[in-house]
Amino acid sequence: MSSSAPGRPTPPSTDKIGAMRVHLGTDHAGLELKDHLVEWLRERGHEPLDHGPYEFDAEDDYPVFCLQAAMAVVDDPGSLGIVIGGSGNGEQIAANKVEGIRAALAWSEETAEFARLHNNANIVSIGARMHSVKEATRLVEVFLVTDFTGEERHVRRISMLRDFEESGALPDGPAASAVLGSGPPD
Repeated sequence: MSSSAPGRPTPPSTDKIGAMRVHLGTDHAGLELKDHLVEWLRERGHEPLDHGPYEFDAEDDYPVFCLQAAMAVVDDPGSLGIVIGGSGNGEQIAANKVEGIRAALAWSEETAEFARLHNNANIVSIGARMHSVKEATRLVEVFLVTDFTGEERHVRRISMLRDFEESGALPDGPAASAVLGSGPPD
């Protein structure tokens, strides 16, 4: 993994940020990583809120735990979330089903950083089978210390997605016109 996007400084350690509430949910594939992160967060003065599971069950279903964690993030303004699975894909999909969640799958420090920086993600999804504990912990750390830029272009894009979720109407723009058949003439 690289340290940060080219030309960007490496995000600081979580030791440099204020305490925050962090909701966690996983399935059996991410149980050990989740338990590690709960302790890691607590050691740094954060308040981890563990939405399960609490013991290994190879037949458990990630939506149960990831949806609970995502709903808790929405209900707890200012908090962030972490969902974990084998790859992190299903867990991200589950979390994104909750209105108000912007969950991003992080597989590098850059993706963890840009999830917050440009997309104001409020949940990071991690694949426990894809990373060592050290690598996964660093992805979480980068996610937690990175702030949203608030740049107009990013705010506009997030608003477009929120509006689509609420109305089902495509945003205005050239791509939307072409899809609807009212694009420029041939």
